[in-house]
Amino acid sequence: MWGGRFAEGPSAVMREINASLPFDQRMWRQDVAGSRAHVAMLGKQGIVQPADAEAIAAGLEEVAAGYERDGVPDDLSLEDIHMLTEARLAAAIGPVAGRLHTARSRNDQVATDFRLWVRDAIDQVLDALRAFQAALLARAEDHAGAVMPGFTHLQSAQPVTLGHHLMAYHEMIARDVSRFVDARARMNLCPLGSAALAGTGFPIDRHATAAALGFDGPTRNSLDSVSDRDFALDYLAAAAQCSLHLSRLAEEFVLWASQPFGFVALSDQWSTGSSIMPQKRNPDAAELVRGHSGRITGCLMSLMMTMKGLPLAYSKDMQDDKPPVFEAHDLLGLSIAAMTGMVESATFRTDRMRGLAESGYATATDLADWLVREAGVPFREAHHITGRAVARAEALGVTLDAVPLDDLQAIDARIDARVFDVLSVDASVASRTSFGGTAPANVRAAIVVARGEA
Repeated sequence: MWGGRFAEGPSAVMREINASLPFDQRMWRQDVAGSRAHVAMLGKQGIVQPADAEAIAAGLEEVAAGYERDGVPDDLSLEDIHMLTEARLAAAIGPVAGRLHTARSRNDQVATDFRLWVRDAIDQVLDALRAFQAALLARAEDHAGAVMPGFTHLQSAQPVTLGHHLMAYHEMIARDVSRFVDARARMNLCPLGSAALAGTGFPIDRHATAAALGFDGPTRNSLDSVSDRDFALDYLAAAAQCSLHLSRLAEEFVLWASQPFGFVALSDQWSTGSSIMPQKRNPDAAELVRGHSGRITGCLMSLMMTMKGLPLAYSKDMQDDKPPVFEAHDLLGLSIAAMTGMVESATFRTDRMRGLAESGYATATDLADWLVREAGVPFREAHHITGRAVARAEALGVTLDAVPLDDLQAIDARIDARVFDVLSVDASVASRTSFGGTAPANVRAAIVVARGEA
């Protein structure tokens, strides 16, 4: 490629370290699409003769068909997908293929291809996340009124519903969707035509190539265009945040599937066994999703460190921009699919959830609230009274709603029989009707709103 300047070829090690084809071959569709748009513009602008532009376009179709049929060959001597495509084009149509690279550089070419690839990746993630949201909504609707313990510090705190708990994850994923949507909108400008770093003297039409490739317009600064990888970092940042949300639910499934919790039974599809202990049913899929979050976050850190000290414009370090994005995308896709499958197929043991919600004095706050609301007791005093009531329930070995009225009145005479209307877990969750609260009616209303926004 640069034989006119160099008398000798690269060493074997240099050829290997310099080649990106083993990983950037994933962008062959984007590379062909960018070349089609570029040569169409060159022909329209009269920079390349129409007959040559047509021959190049036809040759690109032939090259693409070959990739689709046979895959992308590994040829490290051709370094990357851009040079491989040009070489195969030359083999198909002859020397006229050399006109394709007029008024562009591999710098703006790879920046364009990579943006196209990341844009396609975002579209795939958005489809997967919306399917995951649908699964969460369906199971939340199934269990809108199913009582379970709500935790803080992993200690039983207040009763909530399983539907409300699942809808919390729907909210997290909705924010992830918004981050990917924002990243897509921000990156949707086309670098093609920026050439190596300074633009070109040819009378190109960058707006035409941008439109042909589905961009909102061309990028505005040629130096920034070829050196910018913010779009990849935006993708990785959104992927990392999403992976953390998936990991939190995965961790809950790991806990819930354990015998001490017993809240969920994962289907055989998403469980594994033990090589030595035949009774084991391991939540390996959830554990792997949890593990993948660390790798995805590592991919973000990797690219951030690559980009942190690079002067303008392009440096070869930037060749290492794609492996972390490709790895994160693959891992995120697997993680979303796995969590969607687990949510869809899980058997939630709501009787077990309810039993633990009833056994942990989770309605203590309801007693305190009743004292404030019905007896006019300041909340701090009500908190103290309720603590004594919980201690009495513990001493008796009963739930809070099973403490005799006489015992409660011995603690505070202002308590009367009406208090039992709020001490059951069902009464507790039903009373939480503030906006965003756990009341079953709230959960069902939130599901209707979420489906309308999808």
